[in-house]
Amino acid sequence: MGARAIEQPNEWARLGFAPGQALRMFGMRRSGNHAIANWLQRNATTGRAVFLNNCKPASDPLKSFRAIELDGELVSHQIAQKDLASVAGTAGDGAMLLISYEDVTSAEFAPKRAVSGPFDETLLSGDVLIYRSFLNWAASLLKKMQANTGYSLLRRNAILLHSIDIYSGVLRQVEQAETLQHTCICYDDWVRDESYRAAILNQLNLPVRDNTLGRVQRYGGGSSFQKEADSVDKLQTSRRWQQMAEEPEFAAVLQLSAHDTALTDRLERLFPRDAALLARIAGANSQSEKVGK
Repeated sequence: MGARAIEQPNEWARLGFAPGQALRMFGMRRSGNHAIANWLQRNATTGRAVFLNNCKPASDPLKSFRAIELDGELVSHQIAQKDLASVAGTAGDGAMLLISYEDVTSAEFAPKRAVSGPFDETLLSGDVLIYRSFLNWAASLLKKMQANTGYSLLRRNAILLHSIDIYSGVLRQVEQAETLQHTCICYDDWVRDESYRAAILNQLNLPVRDNTLGRVQRYGGGSSFQKEADSVDKLQTSRRWQQMAEEPEFAAVLQLSAHDTALTDRLERLFPRDAALLARIAGANSQSEKVGK
């Protein structure tokens, strides 16, 4: 009797290929998610990759993706939604599958629900968690929303404060990374340190094929501050909060954040410079209140 054929998992049959690595990625908007996603694709083992962008939480990622890339280039979302295998299958067996989620952490769903819905999570090679220094992230997010004329001041700040609460949860997961078996990527370090990028690729068992920062990704309108920049290394990503320092909205958000002890405690451990600035803001605010009495 001949050897029995190995049955392909249903997920891979729908995808159109059996991935060499299937990575799930989490990160807040304006944290460099798409720059890092592009970099991961460029360093896929076979040089081929499929990226399912911004999947809907608690749903099947093979159905709920908002955009799809093949080898770093956007392809027809409409066609892929109707027949994913016809689009993704051209990557071939062994290619990378990258599934991304934005503004959500897996902890928000466990243990009652799975963040990837009915998708068989045992097929995943690992989870990647992207995070960014608080002040630069908050400045970038606010700047992005200020460009949207449909957002009132109150709506902007409601969204931003809610996002800060989720961001604090992301930092909690960063501190639990070893237990959760997450590979964490700090965008600030990723931008400035080539050896840091190489070490992350090694941690993910990926070859160093292209360790450059690559071109600016245009999801969400690209950079909030430098629309003309065409490559990540031209972005002044470490100066975003200074560029917003005189902005009253930004100052108000920082004053509230400075009094969130869960957030500031985590910042003290992960981003001590940000924590020190927030502490000065809180101290100055308290002093002003005493003077006013």
